[in-house]
Amino acid sequence: MSSIQEFVEIATQAARVAGKVLEDWAGQFTVSEKGRSDLVTEADVAAQQAIYDIIHPQFPAHGFLGEEGLLKSSGESGYRWVIDPLDGTSNYVHRFPYYAVSIGLEFQHEMIVGVVFDPTRDELFAASRGQGATLNGQSLQTTRFSRLDQALVLASFPYGVAPDSVPIRRFLAALGCAQAVHRSGSSALNLAYVAAGRMDGYWSTSLKPWDMAAGSLIVTEAGGRVTQLSGRPLDIEVPDVLASNGTPLHDEMAELLSSVV
Repeated sequence: MSSIQEFVEIATQAARVAGKVLEDWAGQFTVSEKGRSDLVTEADVAAQQAIYDIIHPQFPAHGFLGEEGLLKSSGESGYRWVIDPLDGTSNYVHRFPYYAVSIGLEFQHEMIVGVVFDPTRDELFAASRGQGATLNGQSLQTTRFSRLDQALVLASFPYGVAPDSVPIRRFLAALGCAQAVHRSGSSALNLAYVAAGRMDGYWSTSLKPWDMAAGSLIVTEAGGRVTQLSGRPLDIEVPDVLASNGTPLHDEMAELLSSVV
């Protein structure tokens, strides 16, 4: 029977290897947008394969769900690895240093391990259920700002969002209430930054399971709170997340964002 610490160590190893794969591929980009997109796809697939090649031999009975078409049933094991080999693709394409590798592990539909690795800063955010969250081995703690007018928050939009859409109206509503609102392009790092106290809150209604699996656990283990926008419990199969530092700020954001329809 593997220990949760072993899961964290393997996830950490896999994330670091995948991060190196991404950085190695980045050096091959050309000025051609089509060629660049093709290379990004290859980099994505190569990073995911590197992760799978490290984790699967160690835990062959485990299931997998990965952004690049990786799907393997967890069967009777109850374990499933949820993987995003490159979260923040547009940033990666433009060499804007805000993207990450995200690896989460769930057991019987509950997240128990989360690792988010930023290869541009060599920052590894990690958490295991009930054991707290760390950044490069140092404990993390969310901020204590309790009001939206004190808070620095982040949002994610779907691609091609219309100017008069609900996501934009929510963004504008928050813009009028928060100290500042950012859109950064990597949900995994957004969640990690909330956990690290660099941001106070984050929301999106357009995520996939691999976008939030690891980061959601890192936030909660750092003392924060993660739900759906409505306040209902988080379900990574539902593309809806609200993360905060765990103060009354969470309910204030939920009320504001849910009121915009």
